[in-house]
Parts: sequence; C-alpha cells; structure tokens
Amino acid sequence: MYLYGASGHAKVIIDILQACNEPIQGLFDDNLEIKTLLNYPVLSPEQVKGPLIISIGHNKIRKEIAESLRVSFSKAVHPSSILSPYAKIERGTVIMQGTILQSDCRTGKHCIINSGSSIDHDCLINDYVHIAPHATLCGNVTIGEGTLIGAGSVIIPGIHVGKWSIIGAGSVVTEDIPDYVIAVGNKCRVIKSIK
Repeated sequence: MYLYGASGHAKVIIDILQACNEPIQGLFDDNLEIKTLLNYPVLSPEQVKGPLIISIGHNKIRKEIAESLRVSFSKAVHPSSILSPYAKIERGTVIMQGTILQSDCRTGKHCIINSGSSIDHDCLINDYVHIAPHATLCGNVTIGEGTLIGAGSVIIPGIHVGKWSIIGAGSVVTEDIPDYVIAVGNKCRVIKSIK
C-alpha cells in the first residue's frame, strides 16, 4: 500500500493501516524536501504506483490528484469502526477510528469519514466528501460531491446538502442546503456563496 501526501492526514491513515496489519510501502509527495514520515520513505510523485490512498484532507485537491493518476486505489477502514454488512464503501475512501455506518449507507470514492462520526441508515455520501469528527448524519441524508460537513454537526433525517458546500462546525441542519455555499449555525443558515 502507498499513500499520496505526507501530512497530518497521512499520519492518521498510517495509524489505520497499521491497526489493520496492512503493509505500507511508502508515500509520495510533491514536496521533495520531505524524505520520511513516521519512518516511512517519501518518494517523488514521478514514482507513483498503487495500490494507493490519497492522504490529503482538502477535497478539491484530492479530486484533482485522483483524476490525474492512472493507478489502482484502495480504501482503509479502522477496526474500531462499526460498519453494517449492508454499507457500501467505494475505493479511495478512509473510515477513521470509532466511526459508525449503518445499514444501506453508501460512500462515494475518495471520501473521508472522520473519527467518531455517525452515519445512519440509507445515507448517500457522494465522491470527495469529508465528514469531520463527531458529525452525525441521521437517516436518509444525501451529501453532494466535495462537501465538507464540519466537526460536531448534526443533520436531521431526509436532508439534502448540495455539492462543494461547507457546513460549519457544530451546525444543526434542518433544511436542505444548496450547492456551493457556506452554511453555519443552529439553525444552520447559508451565509456565503462560494462558486
């Protein structure tokens, strides 16, 4: 297994892979000054090969890298997470420590489902989404491509959050949120367009 990106997010993925006894061959990074991370070699991006997980937390950059590479992608699921056998996790996605995914949850490609988050039944999480630590998605929630759900946010059942939006930390989402906006608060409100 290889990782692309030698940063803090990579450290967490290394923890996950070690907990799964998954051998790590090395990392790739554009910053040629970084030679090692947690005692793993950091290689130049010209040497990239798979199986690979993109270990970059920024959703847009993760998408750009995923679309530029022609390698096989893998996924990482920490053994402390609780996953329904009916949950589906696509390639490139990382499931962090203490996460719960209930029945018929579906994640897209290259998602981050972060520490202690709870995803209830029938949720759809599209490609390149980041669900931050301790966020709660109640049943039948849809999250559009590239959206960030901030730490500790709660989204009530049946809500649709649009693509490439940001839900601020600690928000309580009780109404649908459109594409390309920043929305914050309890009750969560759109405060800015980001298209």
